[in-house]
Amino acid sequence: MRRTWLTAILLLFVSVCLVGISYAAEAPKASPKVSPKVSQKVSQKGRMSGPMRMIALRTRMRTLWGDHIAWKRNYIISTVAGLPDADKVAERLLKNQDDIGNVIKPFYGDEAGKKLSSLLRGHILIAAEVVKAAKTGKQKDMDKAREKWLKNADDIAAFLSGANPNWPRKALEDMLRKHLEFTTQEVTARLKKDWAADIDAYDKGRMHILNFSDVLTAGIIKQFPGRFKD
Repeated sequence: MRRTWLTAILLLFVSVCLVGISYAAEAPKASPKVSPKVSQKVSQKGRMSGPMRMIALRTRMRTLWGDHIAWKRNYIISTVAGLPDADKVAERLLKNQDDIGNVIKPFYGDEAGKKLSSLLRGHILIAAEVVKAAKTGKQKDMDKAREKWLKNADDIAAFLSGANPNWPRKALEDMLRKHLEFTTQEVTARLKKDWAADIDAYDKGRMHILNFSDVLTAGIIKQFPGRFKD
């Protein structure tokens, strides 16, 4: 019996050793170290597949436009309630417009990115006028601000459609005007303390702006197919 146990233990030991030797022989060798200079030369295209670049662009666009709607809501809440953080929230909201402009620079250049940021900053500054006019109840100021807002939306649509034929001007105008409509509903509902309508307008506005973001992403991918191929 004792001899049988010793034999079994010896066989187990030999088996483990053989497995270890086999694993060592088949294990991948450590990658050579790459100098920082060489690493910097590796392009984004080299690190990411075409489909992953599509996903990355869509995710970035959705994040930025989602921030656009979220920080605008924060501004509406702070302004209507007269909170002391309104100016700081406005700063963060304006920064978001610069971020959106920056995301198109790799495709359309620095000047185009700056132009979009400028138009979007105008959109936000006029939105502030709309909120303040609605809060004070001055209908003339409200109408004037809304007229400027609509023109700004059409200017944004004209700029974008001029940059990409896959972004039809009329379709963009309709989507941007709908965005203004949801924002106006949100402001009005909050002033009336109709919280259910306020939340509903925000939810619809958020889904709408994410759809708008997807339209922009799809247009870029279609216009620059070579950027998204392996």
